[in-house]
Amino acid sequence: MSDSKHTGAPVSARQTADPQAKIALGWAHTARFLTTASKLDQLPQHELPEIAFVGRSNAGKSTAINTLTQKRQLAYASKTPGRTQHINLFELGPKAQADAVFADLPGYGYAAVERSAKLRWQEVMANYLEVRRSLSGVVLLADPRHGIKDLDHQLLQFVAPRVSTGQVKLLLVLTKADKLNRKEQGQALRDAQEALREFVTDESDVGITLFSALNKTGLDDLATLLYGWTHPAAGEPAAGATPPEASPT
Repeated sequence: MSDSKHTGAPVSARQTADPQAKIALGWAHTARFLTTASKLDQLPQHELPEIAFVGRSNAGKSTAINTLTQKRQLAYASKTPGRTQHINLFELGPKAQADAVFADLPGYGYAAVERSAKLRWQEVMANYLEVRRSLSGVVLLADPRHGIKDLDHQLLQFVAPRVSTGQVKLLLVLTKADKLNRKEQGQALRDAQEALREFVTDESDVGITLFSALNKTGLDDLATLLYGWTHPAAGEPAAGATPPEASPT
């Protein structure tokens, strides 16, 4: 697919000077609702690369998706965290010929949700991450002020085998970076690096980046990376991600 198919789309009020980021943001802006499902067998089968967004209920997942796509209400954020219990799929690319899919998985870990619901969704998410054939990338969002929690570790265990074999790429997005000073950001990156190394030995398909929906920190990087994942001919697959050994700029 040529880059020209995406360059005419809006790229948010904060214009970027990076041509590749502008293309990637224009592509992300094409995201549109495809379907919703409460069970894996309700999800459509397709041959497009599918990128899943996962994270705890308070990690800012919906806000990050809406910021990335420059659409305020694309990803639904429930007023009661943890109550949204569906997998929502969004198509990207030209309407006549979509080229990728975003999957917004339910937030997990909210204390007020009944234990039975938690266990059911833990099973659904585990199965999705382990067997979804079209899955090509996972974006795990975490609030660095709270660190990588036990449920995040469980999710990493589910997807680690596919990451280690190169079937699936993994990006850890540390949200709400605007809440941290530079020193705290550096420590958050180091802590995240250690957490990932418990599960993935080959870091070639793994990245970590800081992100803020408020001041758009990491937005260009996130868009460029995901565009590279789904359009490998457009540039290096890992472009835009902060590698685990790096510190914030």
